[in-house]
Amino acid sequence: MTATKAPARAASVPQGVRRRRQPTRPQRVVLHVFLAVMAVLWLLPLLWGAFNSFRDYEYTAEHGYFSFGGFSFDNYTNAWERAEFGEKFLNSVYITVPAVLLTLFLSACVAFVLARFSFKLNLPLLGVFVAANLLPPQALLIPIYKAFNEIPLPLWLNSDGELLNSYLGLILVNTAFQIGFCALVLSNYMKTLPHEIYESAAVDGAGVARQFFQLTLPLIRPPLAALGTLQVTWIYNEFFWATALLSDGDKFPITSSLNNLRGQFFTDYNLLSAGSIIVALPTLLVFLVLQRQFVAGLTLGSTKG
Repeated sequence: MTATKAPARAASVPQGVRRRRQPTRPQRVVLHVFLAVMAVLWLLPLLWGAFNSFRDYEYTAEHGYFSFGGFSFDNYTNAWERAEFGEKFLNSVYITVPAVLLTLFLSACVAFVLARFSFKLNLPLLGVFVAANLLPPQALLIPIYKAFNEIPLPLWLNSDGELLNSYLGLILVNTAFQIGFCALVLSNYMKTLPHEIYESAAVDGAGVARQFFQLTLPLIRPPLAALGTLQVTWIYNEFFWATALLSDGDKFPITSSLNNLRGQFFTDYNLLSAGSIIVALPTLLVFLVLQRQFVAGLTLGSTKG
């Protein structure tokens, strides 16, 4: 008695399903060349500014900016001394770090409520938070300035006794304008978390606070890292509210120090380029440190479905 062979499984693709056509080698080469050229064009202004920051102004004035030579590190030392970057950098740290931490924590709280609890004002509440990002800051300058001028503040926080001209005022303004975007991103991510883990936690006796701190926060670390990177960049580079709400020059952030490198009738653009590179280095360092978490946070959910 001979055993019969089982019919071989058909290797054909089911009807209605098409295989994705893989690009050929010439197509991949063209694509990579195109992306490389676009990346160079995108980075060209930054690379050109970094190149001129190492050049002496007298040499470029004589031979032109498209010449090669006159390299020197004096622009960086002069920019550091004239702009007082050391003191201004600490001012930016006093503003940026608390504002970023407060923004992420409050937006996580808002997102947790919007994602975990269903009520009639769920979407309108989210719209109220997001609406802060839709209004131009210039439209709210006068109301915020008058309110800060009237709100009292303890003297140990500000010698003037007002919220105006204080670090706390800038922290609150930046936090208020950034909560909406962060809450929108975090709430959309929290909605993708399985409900079963919260049901199991509730069965084990975990309350709402414990579910938030011990369950939700560890699960949303990738989007928090991505948002933290963006918030550090945005708040660190923010200049409008610092100029409008601060009157004491000793409290100005580092971005305002670039004005010290510009003269009334003459501007050394090589010196200004060096100062701009110095100002941009902290945000670049933050991105490099959190690069893996930043990319992971941006690509969450891209492979689903």
